[in-house]
Amino acid sequence: MDIEAESANILAGRRRALARAITLVESGRGDHRADAVALLQRLKEADHGRQALRIGLSGTPGVGKSTFIETFGMMLTAQGMKVAVLAVDPSSARSGGSILGDKTRMERLSREPNAFIRPSPSQSHLGGVARRTREAIELCEAADFDVILIETVGVGQSETVVAELSDLFVLLLAPAGGDELQGVKRGIMEMADIILINKADGELKSAASRTCADYAGALRLLRKRPQDPEGFPKALTVSAVESEGLAKAWDEMTALAEWRREAGHWDGRRRAQARYWFEAEVREALLATLAREPVKGAMARLAGAVETGDLTAAAAAEELLTTYLQRPGLGT
Repeated sequence: MDIEAESANILAGRRRALARAITLVESGRGDHRADAVALLQRLKEADHGRQALRIGLSGTPGVGKSTFIETFGMMLTAQGMKVAVLAVDPSSARSGGSILGDKTRMERLSREPNAFIRPSPSQSHLGGVARRTREAIELCEAADFDVILIETVGVGQSETVVAELSDLFVLLLAPAGGDELQGVKRGIMEMADIILINKADGELKSAASRTCADYAGALRLLRKRPQDPEGFPKALTVSAVESEGLAKAWDEMTALAEWRREAGHWDGRRRAQARYWFEAEVREALLATLAREPVKGAMARLAGAVETGDLTAAAAAEELLTTYLQRPGLGT
């Protein structure tokens, strides 16, 4: 790959180059990984100074995430903004395949010249995002998109990794989906910056208003976070079908982002996220090392010893790490 040419194409906003680059960073081949690292480093050295507003969006399946993203994205592109959507689809635990149907569900937005939609398989990666979503975000930012929407798999309370990828974390909920005690559960709820009660239309409109009031009350019980101005996090009602409440939701998002910039939280948060992903890369590399020979063979041998009761799990792990990673024993 011509790294210089490809980086220039991405910086120029060429969509095909961006799509190729995301495919490259998602590849598991060793040569592709080397090219991906070189490309990302080249873009970093270009010092383009571009910062998109990264919005993580989570919610249970069926809550209307795709409909919301399409309507919300169309509203933003109508205002002249460039919008990238990185949608993560769950992968099959048996076959490893994914449907990747987000472009089909967002038909109008997929035809919009100022929008870019990229579905990616989760590949059983925990936390609701794909392993290389962070790098895809960096590529979209280099391609000069104004807003990047990261749609997670949508599997529930454990889906908090997206908060380490985004500037704002939006949680989409359905009307009458639970009482206000749901709002004080630890995990995904306490990570949210804005909670949107979708489907606030038709017969569900009154139920959506009650649900919103329940969550607003529950949010007031949570400990105040230093990165929040007065009144945040907050709950709002929206209707993606009728385009109701989306403009207000966007105003709240931009107001929160602007406050965090002025208060100094924005840059600090991005630095903390960079450190988080560095440490995650180290962990992934260590796990990959354990999957290679001769470590893989040693793991199988020690696992057999644990199964037969000759070694405890802790002793076997200590022997493996001490021998192959040159880690000193716990007693030294």
